[in-house]
Amino acid sequence: MVLNILKDKPTKLFIVIAAFFVANALIAECIGGKIFSLEKLLGFEPLNLTLFGQTGLSFSLTCGVLLWPLEFVMTDIVNEYYGPKAVKRISYIAVALISYAFIMFYASIHIPYADWWPASKTAEGVPDMQVAFTGIFGQGMWIIFGSLVAFLVSQMVDVFVFHRIKKVTGEKKVWLRATGSTLVSQLIDSFIVLTIAFKFGSNWTWAQVIAVGCVNYMYKFTVAILLTPLIYFAESRIERYIGKETAMQMKKAAMGQGSV
Repeated sequence: MVLNILKDKPTKLFIVIAAFFVANALIAECIGGKIFSLEKLLGFEPLNLTLFGQTGLSFSLTCGVLLWPLEFVMTDIVNEYYGPKAVKRISYIAVALISYAFIMFYASIHIPYADWWPASKTAEGVPDMQVAFTGIFGQGMWIIFGSLVAFLVSQMVDVFVFHRIKKVTGEKKVWLRATGSTLVSQLIDSFIVLTIAFKFGSNWTWAQVIAVGCVNYMYKFTVAILLTPLIYFAESRIERYIGKETAMQMKKAAMGQGSV
């Protein structure tokens, strides 16, 4: 029976998507401690924007934003073919495993290191590995909590908006429900994580939260638009893999209109 289930193409597809979804989310959290300059990446100087009285703003972003847009693309794909319950299930699994990972990071930071490990006493050219290890994996608890809450809430919002739009448009206008739900959920995500991590965790002013949130959302808005063709590409590949008839049955089931 198990072998028959694993041979089922929609099941195999869901396992692959779910595995990549969780891995991508975990990697995004792990690399989120590094801040990069989007302007320098694209080859020009920081913009030095002024918003809500906050000067010197630029697109200094966490490396996690490089991967998070893919989470919302996968969310829309799962939403389309497997329905909101499947999205919620993989979202809960991702949050649980990310939480587990950070508990392990915290434990490993505080485990006593071996005497020969280059920590506290460093040779020339060799960094203090304990400090480096703590700096990379020891993200602040407010940031971790904020990012997890923002992720979970934005996922639920994405599911809700996606299906609201689909009930109106039917099978047409994939771009509207996919990109529209992402734009709304990313707006909420941007401000939740900043409010929890920096307003409550670091005593930022509301002006700082709103200004930085707007800059971050400009990036997310642009990326969401640019990734729209990826939704169509993914759907075409999925329908080629499972067949158009099966794909249509799955879409109907995802909307509560039948079963696969």
